[in-house]
Amino acid sequence: MTNDTLLPFDLPAVALAAVIDKGCGRPPGRGAPAFVDHGDPPAAASTFPLLLKDALGASSHYKALHPRPSSLKDGRAVYLDGERVEDVTTHPAFRNAVRSAASLYDFQARPENLELMTFVPDGANRRINRSWQMPRDYDQMVLRRKAMQAWAGVSYGFLGRSPDHLASSLVGQRMGIEVFRRHGEDRAKALAGYFDYISRNDLYLTYVIVNPQADRSKDWGDQVPDLVARIVDEDAAGITLRGAKMLGTSAILANEVFVANLQPLKAGEEALAFSCALPMNAKGLRVLSRKSYEAAAKSVYDNPLSSRFDENDALIYFDEVKVPWDRVFVHRDVDMCRAQFHDTACHVYQNYQAQVRLSVKIKFLIGLARRITESIGTINIPAVREQLGYLAAHAGMVNAMLVGMEAAGHKWGEYYLPNRHYMYSAQVLTQELYPQLMNLLRELAGGALIMLPSSVLDFANPELKAIIEKTQRSPSMSPERKVKFLKAAWDAIGSEFGSRHTQYEMFYAGARFVTTGHSFRTFDWDGATGMVEQLLSSYDLAGALEAERR
Repeated sequence: MTNDTLLPFDLPAVALAAVIDKGCGRPPGRGAPAFVDHGDPPAAASTFPLLLKDALGASSHYKALHPRPSSLKDGRAVYLDGERVEDVTTHPAFRNAVRSAASLYDFQARPENLELMTFVPDGANRRINRSWQMPRDYDQMVLRRKAMQAWAGVSYGFLGRSPDHLASSLVGQRMGIEVFRRHGEDRAKALAGYFDYISRNDLYLTYVIVNPQADRSKDWGDQVPDLVARIVDEDAAGITLRGAKMLGTSAILANEVFVANLQPLKAGEEALAFSCALPMNAKGLRVLSRKSYEAAAKSVYDNPLSSRFDENDALIYFDEVKVPWDRVFVHRDVDMCRAQFHDTACHVYQNYQAQVRLSVKIKFLIGLARRITESIGTINIPAVREQLGYLAAHAGMVNAMLVGMEAAGHKWGEYYLPNRHYMYSAQVLTQELYPQLMNLLRELAGGALIMLPSSVLDFANPELKAIIEKTQRSPSMSPERKVKFLKAAWDAIGSEFGSRHTQYEMFYAGARFVTTGHSFRTFDWDGATGMVEQLLSSYDLAGALEAERR
């Protein structure tokens, strides 16, 4: 069986009420539509979603919003298995993921989803995705979060680098434009101009903001030549880059890539201290894809998640890549590389979005847990119900932390930010929760996840089908339904795709010492230790001895 059997496919329906936190309302909506190929874009088009059509008068609707995968046929240099991929939209390693990304924009374009998913920016006359909105109060933040939860529901939270992640990152940076002005008016102008361009056109952006792991005993500036991306030349037109960055998650699907340095740099490493943005087809930009789980998927039936939602990860190599000045946001300033993320709202907003997405994914996985116990008849065992209740409590904790960081947010100038410490607290706890959840799912399933037919083709053999119908018994579902469900569960839990997601959720925000470090520096230590000092100051040694003598 070839991967052709994966096409065409329909994305499963998504009930908005199931993915949007009930405590904050249930906006109406329907499931994600199947991807529809709307034909080739106009010759001048180069964006993944195409430019939004102007709204008609005061109408809240817009037209022709659907992205077209054919717009990714832009000459980008993507490599897989030793060969250059000529067309990511048709290659069996990427085409379904491309269509899944397109379905996000199809979803937001549905008339019933327009108010939930989109808004009209100030001074504009067309609607764009709500993730580009810069909330000015709590209510706007909640509305924006509901839109992101709905979008995450289309992929059940498995598109970790969906377009709203980088939108959130850029939103946070644009909120802190004064930080860029301190770096230089030209760089601030470049960032503001790029934000207007990328947001008004509702483009799909990814980023590469960490350096390739090599000799971690050395500073970044002391690594072997051409390992870490650096400025190797500059002139009146811009800067030239050579070297590598990672992890280009969703780079295959994106229109553009944002390049920056999240890891600390030191004096003397100014050549590494830059940030910029480039189209994915920039000359000299090479995308080295990891193994494709989509390509390895036997069928949608056998691998319903990895066959459609493998967003891919990649190393990005810059081979004498020229960046014009109007796309350079940080230039040879090691502290500004830090400030870009931490002195603006960038870091808190991009990781807030990750928690929003994770809230949907956790709910889906706990739904899997219950269905597992129903499928093998253990749902009424007290110890099993105890485990399910424990999992449900964690889902409640994730949602409570999300709502809490919003409710305890604050104004930052004219904008509204989630509580920074609560967000970092959630990060620390959820990066430990995810592998625990995976282990609990394995314990609940036992051998059920292993005792499965080799592929959907076993059902095409009458003899094998008869055996499957005898052996795949369940008190709650038919043999075929049980096989279908358990294959979906295995794809999420135990497949190579599922294992990658465990690794991703544990480390996308950094190792534990990184996330706990953020928690440490944002906690109200003065308030906590002040309470201790208040207690200690309420008595003293002399008073205690005097009391004993009475």
